Amino acid sequence: MDMSTDTAWEEWGRRDPYFGVITDPKFRRDGITENGKRDFFASGEFHVRGILSTIRKHIDPGFAPRTVLDFGCGVGRLLIPFAKIAEDVIGLDVSPSMLQEARRNCEEQDVHNVRLVESDDALSTLSGSFDLIHSCIVFQHIPVERGRALFEKLLLQLSAGGIGAIQLTYSKTRFASTYGLAPSELPNASTRNSRADVDADPLIQMNPYNLNEILFLMQRRGISQFHAEYTDHGGELGLFLFFQKP
Repeated sequence: MDMSTDTAWEEWGRRDPYFGVITDPKFRRDGITENGKRDFFASGEFHVRGILSTIRKHIDPGFAPRTVLDFGCGVGRLLIPFAKIAEDVIGLDVSPSMLQEARRNCEEQDVHNVRLVESDDALSTLSGSFDLIHSCIVFQHIPVERGRALFEKLLLQLSAGGIGAIQLTYSKTRFASTYGLAPSELPNASTRNSRADVDADPLIQMNPYNLNEILFLMQRRGISQFHAEYTDHGGELGLFLFFQKP
């Protein structure tokens, strides 16, 4: 079983946690300013508002989660805005260094309804169920065999009527030529360098998933419909899946 991604993510947490989450030079550890850090967390506020808006528009107009799990929480960019709309929020991550930074951020922003939990492939540290399980730009860094099993385990942690909002990658813009397209013909195609392009940075995998397998897992757990939106992070093409457990 390939566990190298966990080691790499811990290195990111130890060396450069904010850039590890969002690869914008202004979030580099040696250059991030107070304004830059505010921008970083403002992006999380914007993201969470968008997630709730999408859920209320396409799945449940009155959705108001009491319990939220953010899988792959990093330094808490999304935990803090989730904590404003839910009673109990769990941040799950494989990196102790990321969780340590998330704890500092929660304390600095006077957030007290977040619990930070170190993750493993069995999700053995989790208990109970959740009204909302969220994950974004996380599964792409997990080898597919492991990620597929984790996805199914997360489905089991959803409460009855709970909603999943989970993003996965499925392809890359560089494969566009296979279909007779130039990468520029795909919206939001980007030539931004990957995290591995900087010599001192840890390598990190970018793994596309077979969406047929993911949809099969959802249907097997009784999910009869879903809403999907395309994502593109630097040429890594994905889907954000929104679905409700019966």
